[in-house]
Amino acid sequence: VLHQQWGNRLIRSWNEGWMALPTRIGDKIGRLVGAAPGEVAIADSTSVNLFKLALAALTARPDRHKIVTDDLNFPSDVYILQAAADLAGRPCRVEIVPSPDGVHGPVEALTAAIDGDTAVVSLSHTVFKSAYTYDMTELTRTAHAAGALALWDLSHAAGAVPVALNAAQADLAVGCCYKYLNGGPGAPAFLYVRTDLQEKLRNPISGWMGQENMFNFDLTYTPAPGLPRFFSGTPPVLAMAAIEPGVDLLLEAGMDRLRAKSVQQTEYLIALWESELAELGFTLNSPREAAMRGSHISLGHAEAWRIDQALIHQMGVLPDFRKPDNIRLGITPLYTSFGDIQQAVSHMRTVVKERIYAQYDTAELAVT
Repeated sequence: VLHQQWGNRLIRSWNEGWMALPTRIGDKIGRLVGAAPGEVAIADSTSVNLFKLALAALTARPDRHKIVTDDLNFPSDVYILQAAADLAGRPCRVEIVPSPDGVHGPVEALTAAIDGDTAVVSLSHTVFKSAYTYDMTELTRTAHAAGALALWDLSHAAGAVPVALNAAQADLAVGCCYKYLNGGPGAPAFLYVRTDLQEKLRNPISGWMGQENMFNFDLTYTPAPGLPRFFSGTPPVLAMAAIEPGVDLLLEAGMDRLRAKSVQQTEYLIALWESELAELGFTLNSPREAAMRGSHISLGHAEAWRIDQALIHQMGVLPDFRKPDNIRLGITPLYTSFGDIQQAVSHMRTVVKERIYAQYDTAELAVT
């Protein structure tokens, strides 16, 4: 891409494969998340895609005024949903349903909140802190029974947790490519729109990449047919091309095998927490039930931030810190080994027993 397509072919590469990249790679991601060809495409960022689909869904339900989500959702998603509600052209609001324990999804309370006023139900399939994973089919069915659309964020699921968008009859979805899809920092995101909805929804960010005949340069916008109508600006080709090899590896490995290994590894980590870490003040802040759990484990500790810093700077272990007390350990079954997990737990034990964490300040960095 860098040396030949950009370095040599330059703008000719747009007609030699670049224009097809968003949908070609999107179809590959679609195979990982249970979507049909022509339903998934690479575009923009997760936040931008969520805004586009949330506002499009609100516009498609003009007699309704409520978006339902939960307090386990990624904060950016909630901000975007609120922005969509503010810009809907009528009084709309976001109802945030609280989790009973900060770990598990509030399924019963969500079911009660989804009613005839609900236009959109928007949730993370796997939540970012605890890794709780919703039954997509169940909640999509609940949304449809109330006449609402279901919009899912797959950022912490795609590539590690089985997703079956078509089987669940999900309406809309977004997700990032820089986690389990191996796209790396700055990778663009993806969006999914079920085929029968594509002509019924309007992209609120009308850009020339979503125009029916972009090189006519018409001043009147006419949406392109199908999924491309949800494109806005020119795609970042270099970053997009870097996504494809990682997606190909996931397809080669197979989601069933990846999920089986992920479950084994998260179970192993929980067993090590129980035998090695619980006595040192660590708590399990993820579901024990494998069917309700994604591919990361959050362990709580009163000194979580400083433990996290000691692990990063002295032990070569790279977890995330998530307030208030979570050390989040991501397991990527494609390349994480059982030895990696055992070693990480051993280092966590050492950091606490030898009080290595005490060398670090309690002040948090800009990126945690």
